[in-house]
Amino acid sequence: MRVLPTLLLILAGVLVGGTWSLHKQGAPRAAVVLTGLLALLATAGGVLWLLPGES
Repeated sequence: MRVLPTLLLILAGVLVGGTWSLHKQGAPRAAVVLTGLLALLATAGGVLWLLPGES
């Protein structure tokens, strides 16, 4: 299941782009912050999944 962290990191990239786009368009702060937090969670999930651990 090595594809799941890759998908999470791809999702994180899309969310970061969406956050930037929302910010540039002058969207409400809550939408920008929420999208940014989702991007952060996706990034953390993808990176943490790749860390070595118990298998």
